[in-house]
Amino acid sequence: MPEQYRRYLPLAAGAAVALLAYLTFFAVRETEFVLVTQFGRPVRTVMEAGLGVKWPFQNAIYFDRRLRVYNPRPSEFLTRDKKNVVIENYVVWKIEDPNRFVQTVSDAASAEMRLHDIVWSGLSAALGTHDLDSLVGTDAPAVQTASLLDSLASLTGKTALEQYGIQVVDVRIKRLNLPEQNKQSVYARMRAERERIARQYRAEGEEQALSIRADADRQKEEILSAAYREAEKVKGHGDAESTRIYGQAYSKNPGFYRLLRTLESYRKVLDDKTTAILSSDSDLLRVLTKGESAAR
Repeated sequence: MPEQYRRYLPLAAGAAVALLAYLTFFAVRETEFVLVTQFGRPVRTVMEAGLGVKWPFQNAIYFDRRLRVYNPRPSEFLTRDKKNVVIENYVVWKIEDPNRFVQTVSDAASAEMRLHDIVWSGLSAALGTHDLDSLVGTDAPAVQTASLLDSLASLTGKTALEQYGIQVVDVRIKRLNLPEQNKQSVYARMRAERERIARQYRAEGEEQALSIRADADRQKEEILSAAYREAEKVKGHGDAESTRIYGQAYSKNPGFYRLLRTLESYRKVLDDKTTAILSSDSDLLRVLTKGESAAR
């Protein structure tokens, strides 16, 4: 071998060793696992993180072992009460069996296509056993729907694992909507129902108002009658007491009493605008013409 080529032998040997090490050793991270294949045929799966060893003619295929979220396009389903609904859901999944995954779907895009078919059929069967009210309500049936989705995730996960090596962790509904062609009719029914309830409430309110007003008028009449009765009773006692006092005063000094009554009559009858034409022997003018002795 010529001298000029011998100096490249260590460099070539080092490159060969580096290439052999590159083809033999591989690193596995915590977030992934490696499937070792030989001429396209799976040989073994490395699940633990660290440094792995394989033959140079074998290949290492890396898979992300973390959870993935698949967001399929909204789909239209039919409920048990024959109502069309548009549901937008998501699927949480991960690769559980790399060997079967590679043999059946080989990549994430193909896996999500298979998941779409499995989840769509499961949702269609599940929603076909529930009414629309149970899907949008907040009572016990809505809780049953949540448990049904849990069962759906378990069922689809079992199917996906057996067929494609995929584990479905969760299936949930993000949004429930109505088809565009059905929205206006549904809204019209909702408005009619709300108007019917409003009319019922107003009628019940008017009935209660009439009852309250009638009861208030009855209580008012009872109070006014009781007050009038008490007032008449008090006035009667007052008149009786006044008559008694007048009688006592008259019996003590009848002449003075007549004089006092006569003067009171003057005060009520005679003023600066009154003109009276009476005879000289009138009882009303007797005090004015004959003095106090005439009144007695």
